[in-house]
Amino acid sequence: MSLGAHRLLGFAFAGADLLLEIGPSGSIDLAVGASEALSGSAETQLVGRPLRDFIDARDQPMVDALFDALQAGARAGPVLVELKSAAGAEPRAATLRACRLPQNGGATSCTLSRAGKPAPRNQSGLHDKAGFETLAATLFETARATGVELELALVEMAGFAQARCALAPDAAKDAERRMAGLLRAQSHGGSAAAELGGDRYALVRQRTAEAPGLLAKRMADLLDLPPPHTVDAGGASLPLDDDPSAGKVLRAIRFSLDSFIRDGLDLDNPMTLGEAVQASLRRTMMEAGALGEAVARKNFRLVYQPVVDLKAGGALHHYEVLVRFGAEASPFPIIRMAEELDLIEPLDLAILERTVERLTTSQDLTLAVNISGRTICSSDFVEQARRIIRGSGEARHRLIFELTESAAIDDLGLADRHLQALRAEGCRVCLDDFGAGAASLAYLQQLSLDVVKIDGRYIRELQHGGRGATFIRHLVRMCAELGVKTLAEMVETPQAEEAVRRAGVDFAQGWLYGSAADEPALPLTKLAAPVSPGRRRGAVESWG
Repeated sequence: MSLGAHRLLGFAFAGADLLLEIGPSGSIDLAVGASEALSGSAETQLVGRPLRDFIDARDQPMVDALFDALQAGARAGPVLVELKSAAGAEPRAATLRACRLPQNGGATSCTLSRAGKPAPRNQSGLHDKAGFETLAATLFETARATGVELELALVEMAGFAQARCALAPDAAKDAERRMAGLLRAQSHGGSAAAELGGDRYALVRQRTAEAPGLLAKRMADLLDLPPPHTVDAGGASLPLDDDPSAGKVLRAIRFSLDSFIRDGLDLDNPMTLGEAVQASLRRTMMEAGALGEAVARKNFRLVYQPVVDLKAGGALHHYEVLVRFGAEASPFPIIRMAEELDLIEPLDLAILERTVERLTTSQDLTLAVNISGRTICSSDFVEQARRIIRGSGEARHRLIFELTESAAIDDLGLADRHLQALRAEGCRVCLDDFGAGAASLAYLQQLSLDVVKIDGRYIRELQHGGRGATFIRHLVRMCAELGVKTLAEMVETPQAEEAVRRAGVDFAQGWLYGSAADEPALPLTKLAAPVSPGRRRGAVESWG
């Protein structure tokens, strides 16, 4: 090896643990470096084997797309990939970079550097909208500190969903994996892309000279859909061109994604993220005024979804009270906005007042009212809630507070003291969406509860066995030992109901029993006894 080659090798090793040369067929022609530590095989054993043999199946489409898009003289990466490991072994990750030199006969030079454990992700590696918003804001904040220039890219692949529906099932799955791989290969670190629905996608990428429209068209070409299927591709980008705070960046990203989902690409009026911040603030002020007026005037309606007692043959037990604004099908966007604008506490209080009014006029009802994780930490709210409860007479014993996980609770000790103050007034407490978002074992350990509502994603998995079923069985057993009842949400079929019965769950809620309606469908039997002040965690024997 010449001195120049040695120097090049030394420079390469300065930033990598393993050097590979991948031939045009995808097989490894050369391997130098910490091969056994990364791949589990000696260098000589790698030669002649496909690189795909060492990459986790979930990351193979991304690596394929990265290599396919690599032009002569161009570089790609870094992207984070999970490496295949033996059964029972700790999962490993590596940072992959690639370069294709024109004089190298079509071979691709590739480096792998150890990167610890891979992060949890779904099968495709694409984020949903909510997860992507948080990730993107974090990436932009980090990039600002490190000097890396990033942009939010919006990609529309019109016709792709229609093509998937027309393809045979296996071909459709291949196309979906290909699309996910293409998006991830172009995203920052290989893990900053999202599917937004309606043939619309988003990714965070490093700023380049390539226009986002050209990126989208190149991706459409690489999809290689069989004729006559075609995709009309377009793209736009929003660079971070000023220095807004992290909170404003998150709001700008959310505003941009919401606008993209609602209206598609606005190629006539491109924006930067800084301009999106200002547009978001203008819209937020308008929405804040409208929401504040709606809360003050109680200009919303309550709907009621039934909850049944599985231990009593599926008899109706109580209703969960849900809020609706106008024609809004889901309350979540309004609730999220109320939390961001510090309007969630007056909204929770207004809903509580309306709920207690209904309880006092309908003595055959038991109702569960939602309360935000932010609201429960407010001493003012608890005092006003206790005043409302004390004025309700015996209705207080038919009131349940359902603590939602839409906002994380920073001070669980304070939250528990406030919950116990409400329980002391004769109410009960339920923890919503356990196993998702903020709600975790720490909540179950530190909060005194009467009921835990199990997140719906575990209920969907329960009837198919696997990890979800194991999680629920252990949770039910643990709650029973604590004297806490369990409630399964999103029970939509008789099969799901039978599965939660077998798991020992106490209560169930879902479309099988009825969707939320403007009026409760049937009268309910009252709960037997109030909660006595000073009772310990979960010790409400009369629940049910």
